[in-house]
Amino acid sequence: MKIIITGASGMVGKGLLHEAIDDANVDEILLVNRRALNFDNPKVKELVVSDFLTIDEEKEKLSGYDVCFFCAGISAVGLSEEEYTKITYDITLKFAKTFLEVNPEAKFVYVSGMGTDGTLQSRQMWARVKGKTENDLLQLGFKDAYMMRPAFIYPERGIKSRTKLYNIGIAIFSPFYPLLKKAKKVVTNSSTLGKVMLHLARNGNDKKVLENIDINLIGENI
Repeated sequence: MKIIITGASGMVGKGLLHEAIDDANVDEILLVNRRALNFDNPKVKELVVSDFLTIDEEKEKLSGYDVCFFCAGISAVGLSEEEYTKITYDITLKFAKTFLEVNPEAKFVYVSGMGTDGTLQSRQMWARVKGKTENDLLQLGFKDAYMMRPAFIYPERGIKSRTKLYNIGIAIFSPFYPLLKKAKKVVTNSSTLGKVMLHLARNGNDKKVLENIDINLIGENI
């Protein structure tokens, strides 16, 4: 399986990258990021795209891949709805359409988040924008597509979040993680999330929008 990962500099993308490198079923990994990570592994290639809205200019380099894991994202804090929509919706749909154009039999896995509202009725701006993003991705025509809605993600394998406040929270709650991880509806970890995403790409699932509890339940059985 040849895969693309966006957002590999972040906690979710990096967690997935580690699992993909260890997965014997993954033959090649293309990291598409705004800056080079210089990740040294024979499976890994990199494509630097400073503006994802111009990804169509690089579309031939996306050809020949089986699945794209879109892990890139940003917090809505401090952003207007217009700004957040451009980053979360416009860029994601542009990338997905371009990827599908050169890989018509491909699959797509999008990392959203707990609280995303597919009905678009939420009072939370970010929940509506992510809900619309999920809805439209599912309608694009991919061979298969999955929307991941993790809640609190505990980083494993030495991974850290790019968000300073998140890292502070992790440091505070780390001693309690053995207890916290029993709350399967709201807590998962970066390793489980990565493994489940790869499992979905290989084996599929009837449910296309997966909440935190779904992620953990699948993770317990793979």
